[in-house]
Amino acid sequence: MAQNIEEFRNSLPVGDLAIIPLESCNNMGEAVNQYIIDWRTERDAVLNTVGEDLKDSYIVKAKCSRFGSGEAKGSIEESIRGKDLYILVDVTNFSITYSLSGLTNHMSPDDHYGDLKRIITAAAGKARRINVIMPFLYESRQHKRMGRESLDCANALQELCSLGVENILTFDAHDPRIQNAIPNSGFDNIMPHYQFIKALFANIPDLQVDADHMMIISPDEGAMWRAVYYSNVLGLDMGMFYKRRDYSKVVDGKNPIVAHEFLGSSVEGKDVLIIDDMISSGDSMLDVAYQLKQRKARRVFCCATFGLFTNGMKKFDEYYEKGIISRVLTTNAIYQKSELFERSYYISVDISKYIALLIDKINYDHSISGLLDPSAKIRKALDYYNAHHTIESDDVDIF
Repeated sequence: MAQNIEEFRNSLPVGDLAIIPLESCNNMGEAVNQYIIDWRTERDAVLNTVGEDLKDSYIVKAKCSRFGSGEAKGSIEESIRGKDLYILVDVTNFSITYSLSGLTNHMSPDDHYGDLKRIITAAAGKARRINVIMPFLYESRQHKRMGRESLDCANALQELCSLGVENILTFDAHDPRIQNAIPNSGFDNIMPHYQFIKALFANIPDLQVDADHMMIISPDEGAMWRAVYYSNVLGLDMGMFYKRRDYSKVVDGKNPIVAHEFLGSSVEGKDVLIIDDMISSGDSMLDVAYQLKQRKARRVFCCATFGLFTNGMKKFDEYYEKGIISRVLTTNAIYQKSELFERSYYISVDISKYIALLIDKINYDHSISGLLDPSAKIRKALDYYNAHHTIESDDVDIF
């Protein structure tokens, strides 16, 4: 049991729990649902819970049907009246297709966002509270204005709130300041720090986690705050690469990188951990890894919350074979291509238990501050790893 059962004594939920994982999040939804079933069954046996409607499943059937023209409608097939509703959506899941005038069309982030709004409007004000869990924040890369440009992410957040959404939970937002767009609504930017550390410790048995043998690297100035956190909690030094860009050109919607300039102490002989929010094409992450190996780093571990891998895995394979990268870690917060699991260097970081804990606590209106800052848990895991050189799933089972 990952929870303190006693904190739920004499507690009542905001409303009966209802979870709607959209098709893009089916696997995540099933895993989250099973965790909550197990925890609540165990709690009921210990506390003899009163006022909580225990169920075999908290998932509510819902679907988005599409017409041949590509238009769609959302429908909820069970009652949600008075329920505390949690909708899960993965806007990056391009594996889902639909027919458009006889052609096969892959769903884009816009399509997924449209389906999310359809399910929200299908609820038609009957749910007691609507919460959206969107691990990859829709349009989060278009979060600020550079010239005469749209502000897509801010607009989407405001639109969701206008539809009646009370809480929005996302993971590792590209720029957490985007929450300023909805200052009077619930917005939580959740960082899977502990999950990354646990996955790294479970799969790499020979790390020496100290300032003489390991270092945290930020691949650019935007990821600095992530690197600073890991550096502080693990007691390691950190370095940063500065992206020098050519602002006279725009390629694939962004200014191309001319060079990566390194700021920091020597990485010679050290294991280095590159921390970022996403791997898109991977070119930037791999170039940083190459620069670190040129500076005689021992091993390079690439960690990113979201593994999009938009250009495939070929270049990662080449860099692994050349010894430039040792491991790549991304979470299952978004759709993972099957080819990822064929790579011996790939480590999947599971966050389904974390999401289940968040839903379980929020449903009771309990504080989630202890889940949002896992510093003490990471230090406990570090002490355990230093003593045993591994951390199994049942060891230091915090999240």
